[in-house]
Amino acid sequence: MCLVSELLSCCCSGRYRLFRMLLVLSEDHKEHLSFLPKVDAAVVGEFGRIALEFLRRGSSPKIYEGAARKLCVPVEMVQHGVEGLMYLMTESSKHMISEVDFLDSVLVLGFGEDLNQTLLQLYLQHHSQIRSILSQLPSSQPAYHNLEWRLDVQLASRPIRQQVVPVVTLRLLLTGGGDLSRRVLQTDPSTLLHLISTLEAALAAIKTNHARRIFRNIK
Repeated sequence: MCLVSELLSCCCSGRYRLFRMLLVLSEDHKEHLSFLPKVDAAVVGEFGRIALEFLRRGSSPKIYEGAARKLCVPVEMVQHGVEGLMYLMTESSKHMISEVDFLDSVLVLGFGEDLNQTLLQLYLQHHSQIRSILSQLPSSQPAYHNLEWRLDVQLASRPIRQQVVPVVTLRLLLTGGGDLSRRVLQTDPSTLLHLISTLEAALAAIKTNHARRIFRNIK
């Protein structure tokens, strides 16, 4: 009973995290962000501010045109740069990736260390605000709300007077579209132990240098 309780508490508290989160950027996103090394850090920071404003209120062609005139570049280049930066910030914030994972994710862009650090500071400065904005947007995907569990033990039955048959019942509460839905699952303690040991093994494997190289080079 105590062991199962501890295992369930660990799962609910998030102590077991299965994956390191590295962003996988498409070739289009890489091309859009390739504009950033051509401008100084102040412009990158301004693009970050514009991206956050667009996320909050929607895009504005006039702002693209004004920035393009100042930089003497095509409007499309500015638009792609801002949109690429907005995607990078929103995806990083959505998955709450760590500083190390963020830097590993942008390595594929081939930027210099100074620009990578500028992007990291933009992420760290705005990720809480971005998550707050994203949480207010409608989503069709269910989200975790709560997990309830109960341990039942059958000690005897008519055919067998002495037996121990433990069953763990889980009720997963999900939110989506303003509604609360429930999913009921059942398992036995040995399967639960196996599941957690598998998660721990996967977590250990994903932290290896070999796994990091694979994730870094995924297209």
